Amino acid sequence: MASILRVNTLTDASSNNSTAMSTINQGTAKAWVFALDNAISDDFNIASTTDNDTGDYTFTFTSAMGNANFAITAMVNEDSNLNVYNWGRATTSYNLAIKNSSGTSSDKNTGSITHGDLA
Repeated sequence: MASILRVNTLTDASSNNSTAMSTINQGTAKAWVFALDNAISDDFNIASTTDNDTGDYTFTFTSAMGNANFAITAMVNEDSNLNVYNWGRATTSYNLAIKNSSGTSSDKNTGSITHGDLA
């Protein structure tokens, strides 16, 4: 049998540090993914990925975001000379592009985290 714990604020044992539940809800990542050359290795709230072209990927959410005004933090796992660009944010997906300093696209392992509001 499932149970529900309803609280407004969480606090530590000494009651010195407390946090409102709304802060916890707003501050948690709503999705994250680690992809090895476009194959999802591990994730949370990512349904699928699409390889659009060299270094161009679309990640689709399992549960949609409330709007397209969410933040993406992304990285390339294997080469410090590459940049990751986020574009094409929609409530159901976002795109990442991986390019070197000359603008040449490259397929690499990537990780990204999404913060924002779920629908």
